[in-house]
Amino acid sequence: MKKNIGAFALALTTLLTGFLSACETTTSNTTSNNGGSATPAGSTTTTTGSAQGLKIGSLLPTTGDLAAIGQQMVQSVPLVVNTVNACGGVNGQPVTLVQVDDQTDPRAGAAGMQKLATLDKVAGVVGSFASSVSTAAVSIAVPNKVMLISPGSTSPVFTEKAAKGGFKRDNVSYWARTAPPDIYQAQALAQLANKKGFKRVTTVVINNDYGVGFEKAFVQAFEKLGGTVVNKNRPVRYDPKATTFDTEAQAAFAGKPDAVLGVFYEETGSLFLKSAYQQGVTQGVQMMLTDGVKSDTFPERVGKASDGKYITAGAIGTVPGSNGKGLEAFNKLWQSKRGAPPAPYTPHGWDAAALLVLSAQAAKENTGVGIASKLRDVANAPGTEVSDVCEGLKLLREGKDINYQGASGNVDIDENGDVVGVYDVWTIGDDGKIKTIDQVSPK
Repeated sequence: MKKNIGAFALALTTLLTGFLSACETTTSNTTSNNGGSATPAGSTTTTTGSAQGLKIGSLLPTTGDLAAIGQQMVQSVPLVVNTVNACGGVNGQPVTLVQVDDQTDPRAGAAGMQKLATLDKVAGVVGSFASSVSTAAVSIAVPNKVMLISPGSTSPVFTEKAAKGGFKRDNVSYWARTAPPDIYQAQALAQLANKKGFKRVTTVVINNDYGVGFEKAFVQAFEKLGGTVVNKNRPVRYDPKATTFDTEAQAAFAGKPDAVLGVFYEETGSLFLKSAYQQGVTQGVQMMLTDGVKSDTFPERVGKASDGKYITAGAIGTVPGSNGKGLEAFNKLWQSKRGAPPAPYTPHGWDAAALLVLSAQAAKENTGVGIASKLRDVANAPGTEVSDVCEGLKLLREGKDINYQGASGNVDIDENGDVVGVYDVWTIGDDGKIKTIDQVSPK
């Protein structure tokens, strides 16, 4: 795999159309000749800036299994860049942004990260979303001293690796995330299951860092609350590239548990639930879901039952919520630019990009080393609490300390690059509409 990364990075890349024009950016691009198939390196869009100024990247999915969420999230990064450039930039120069579609694919993500680090020479990257893609990307970011901040990779594996110094070079860590790890979401979901009175739960998960990590954390948390995970010793884990799920559906719903926890991505998760419904195994069993499928398009992809109701109607789930001091201002800005409320993880994408620019200003240098060395200084106390990124830059230019309060939360980053958040509880109505009904904390 490593031998091929350089070759992938040299592939000509395709133009990622649409969203930058909505955010009022100027772009330059190159186009692939791969006849419409996705290139290993993904597609690239560059927002022009200054050659001497800070250059950052985004490595997020606009295609693939997480495209429905990624297409919203990716738009938060140029919004930060435009905002920052309108109030003076960083270290006296405009910020340049290079955006790459990672295709929800580790190979494409690795190639995209290689391009960003070695060809574009960015100092920091917002990405990725899928934990499996971030695993591939961070292995390239660290040796190239590029600060990687994920707005959505929630696997507990990153905490474990960070605790062992796996993301450090010269005693500086190049990994952090603005979404809390799944160990917390699993605890929140276990509390929700317990609150609903579920005693016997089975799990079915996508077989990658996200799915398996979540499964293990949920089993531990649910058992502590007195619950039983029926298939603990026979976990149902499906291939991320699978297209049929008859066997997995039968196994997950066997024995009529009180609930089935599905840790999916949208494309494969919709196929699984459709298969389970068609086999008649879902009747009388509560479906519990997670952040990977919280998308307005998910119920439609699963489809409707014979009575005209959506198959997913009544399903409940959790997703990292947003409760930061900067959330109201972010919501207003997003609404003014996009004409709709922000989707899940867009506040986390905004905060990841904001932390990159604030850290570079605090370091007074436009390098990955500078960003990494100042990240926790601008994210954590002490310092003046500030939720406006331009106000934060102004204070830093004046030599003052800040404690950034984000849109997603207070983004206090610990020594492992983690934050602790809150979780929205959501459900799907008979009409296929998703609505938030509660909020739950892992602690």
